[in-house]
Amino acid sequence: MILHTTILGEGFPLVLIHSGGMTGVTEYEEQSEFFSQRNFKVIRPDLRGHGQSEGPIDQYFSHCAEDLHDTLEDLQIEKCHIAGVSIGGIAALLFAKKYPDKVASLTFSGIFPIEPANWEELSKQEADQYEQLFKNEEVVPILDEMHGKNDWKALLRSFQEDDFYPFNETGDLSKLCVPALCMVGEEEENEISVALSYKQLKPDIHLSVIPFAGHLVHRDQPNLYSQTLYTFIESLDCKDPIKE
Repeated sequence: MILHTTILGEGFPLVLIHSGGMTGVTEYEEQSEFFSQRNFKVIRPDLRGHGQSEGPIDQYFSHCAEDLHDTLEDLQIEKCHIAGVSIGGIAALLFAKKYPDKVASLTFSGIFPIEPANWEELSKQEADQYEQLFKNEEVVPILDEMHGKNDWKALLRSFQEDDFYPFNETGDLSKLCVPALCMVGEEEENEISVALSYKQLKPDIHLSVIPFAGHLVHRDQPNLYSQTLYTFIESLDCKDPIKE
């Protein structure tokens, strides 16, 4: 399935994937400006069920890599840097594992390789937050407009299903063969532990703990996120496919 995308700039493609319940338009705005001014073509897709990308949301992550592949093929993108946060981080990781030839580098944040001991508690807290959100008369119309024909309430509720989170995929880095960076906010103790777990799973992975940030590192500290990602990308020997 071809995803709706927001594109800014020209140069080496950089795909930035939003968190759950957001869209390519509403997230990574600061990063899009930052990288488009530094000779990158910034591509921000709406994952299926979000924004203007429709499609069934059952077995969610089984579709993500294929959706991204179809979208990049449609855009005639041969290779890209890819970064994502939360469910966007999962989508980016799954894509990098399945289509390594298309990935110059992978950056992810806010994902777990194994189920945390307090996962049930975390899931319940998130579910309660969603139910409160659904009653917010100011926010609901905004999300209705943001997601168009998509049933965003059903989408968010699907995140709480027992088999939604693909720990079998996020915890298996045996097929990950591209340069990778894991970013984490210092305020999330669970995620700091996760970052160390990823280092054990893949010793050559890069880690970055961002101060004064929580789960959504790119939103809490947009400048630090952009600079860290830029430093990582610039450390790699990547040729611009447009100039070749």
